[in-house]
Amino acid sequence: MPQLEPIVLSAAQARVLGALVEKEVTTPDYYPLSMNALVNACIQRSNREPVMDLDEEAVRQALHGLEDLRLAGRARGADGRVTKYEHWLGEAFNFNRAETALLCVLLLRGPQTPGELRGRTERLHRFDEIGEVLAGLQKLMEREPALVAVLPRQPGTKESRYAHLLSGTVEAVVAAEETPFARRDSGQGAGDDERIARLETAVAELKREMAALRQKIDDLFGD
Repeated sequence: MPQLEPIVLSAAQARVLGALVEKEVTTPDYYPLSMNALVNACIQRSNREPVMDLDEEAVRQALHGLEDLRLAGRARGADGRVTKYEHWLGEAFNFNRAETALLCVLLLRGPQTPGELRGRTERLHRFDEIGEVLAGLQKLMEREPALVAVLPRQPGTKESRYAHLLSGTVEAVVAAEETPFARRDSGQGAGDDERIARLETAVAELKREMAALRQKIDDLFGD
């Protein structure tokens, strides 16, 4: 049954929940996840926005909160010595595969356009056309309370972005995005710096090649 009370997850809880949903589909042989596998899923550098540095204690605390909300917790009926963890999103909301995939990617990567969502949900659920993405988003927006909302369109962009509301209202999402240095503090700065360094190296190399070409031209036609 749909939740009647609004849910407000912390950033860590949203990441843990999203990671559990993703790994159930992409690595079913290893799901439910051990604590070590769950921590690694939360802090992996690919398919995450922002990259987060969560340790085992932070993940454990996030799981306690999710368990109180009946969204995730220790795997029921699991045997073996290692405790494993699973999500209960389906029980909480009775999602179909399309809705699950969309909410999962929004939890893991923040606000996105329908085009981005279509490409990034490929491993979870295949949307043959953008209209199917929009239909899934519409269903999530029609929930009571709504689970997804459209963000104000950014200047110079053609597509609106959509955000999940499990961590608060649209206003809260926008405020978080506008926080100075939010990306750098979350760990994205290192990746940005690396890309900038590569670009600067490429530009420097091009400048050297241009200088060498000019010198050859001067040598040929200088007299």
